[in-house]
Amino acid sequence: MRVGVPKEIKDHEYRVGLTPESVHELTAHGHEVFVQSGAGLGIGASDAAYEAEGAQVLASAEEVFERAEMIVKVKEPQASERKMLRPDHLLFTYLHLAPDPEQTKDLVESGAVCIAYETVRDGQGRLPLLAPMSQVAGRLSIQAGATALQKANGGKGVLLGGVPGVAPANVVVIGGGVVGSHAIEMALGLGADVQVLDRNLSVLDQLSARFGASLKTVYASRAALEQAVRKADLVVGAVLVAGAAAPKLVSAELVKEMTAGSVLVDVAIDQGGCFETSHATTHTDPTYLVDDVVHYCVANMPGAVPRTSTYALNNATLPYVLALADKGYKAALLETPGFLPGLNVFKGKVCEREVAENLGYDYVSPEDALQ
Repeated sequence: MRVGVPKEIKDHEYRVGLTPESVHELTAHGHEVFVQSGAGLGIGASDAAYEAEGAQVLASAEEVFERAEMIVKVKEPQASERKMLRPDHLLFTYLHLAPDPEQTKDLVESGAVCIAYETVRDGQGRLPLLAPMSQVAGRLSIQAGATALQKANGGKGVLLGGVPGVAPANVVVIGGGVVGSHAIEMALGLGADVQVLDRNLSVLDQLSARFGASLKTVYASRAALEQAVRKADLVVGAVLVAGAAAPKLVSAELVKEMTAGSVLVDVAIDQGGCFETSHATTHTDPTYLVDDVVHYCVANMPGAVPRTSTYALNNATLPYVLALADKGYKAALLETPGFLPGLNVFKGKVCEREVAENLGYDYVSPEDALQ
């Protein structure tokens, strides 16, 4: 198969779809790989590094899309990239379609086969291609929140871990999954006073066993959530409904009741955000104020640490990329456990139920679409 890797063009997005080491695996399997010049510079991988592993380096994204059958990316294709998609293309990347009607429309009209990292599952029903970026984003959420709490950045001027004789910051994590657990680990490591809210008692039990008495676990009733948010210095939104838009758990009215200079970090922003006052921001302009509360809502947080993120992502995606290239998409999707739910758009049909329901498309199951 001919595999193409364009350079990412989202604001301050330095990750890349394939590392040179992943290219080596593909070329060893007999596949051709086309990499746009400069695609790997953000992770310290030169064009020569890709060429040494058997890739052909092309000058432009247009050439990569023209030559390739499968496009492997990191972020959802931007408008200019979607115009280059053809019915014979296979696209494998993060899509996050539920809150993005324009992208969904373009992918449907392209006729391409579009597989989303974030809805692929493993044999245990977990999200193996979302997990590595959730780990990175969870850890970054605390770094970003700690920075935003500084007075010069609009925050209330609180040091996350405090100092002897001065209380630490009060950190609230909403959601105890992969993002939440990594945010908790970082916040506790910095000495913050941390509580997590979740509605899954099993999750709370696991987190309590992992972190001990230093972590306060709270069942996420509406009253408990509102009380926690009002008192928080930093709130991390770490909720996920796979494939669907994130639920709005913190209302605009509740934001008004927070202390001036408090910080909200919305890690769910790729799926529309879990705070009512959230809208996507960029690494260039990451924060804004609503009712004197700092909002950090960068839609590609892991792009801030592209080398770590790209290698972590490739560790997870490479087996699926190889399956697609070796077997073709139909056999790969049907034979690889948990891969089929990754099929979001298939030749003009929407195959992800939550996306279809959110955006008003007829839903066609992945099984029926492939038949």
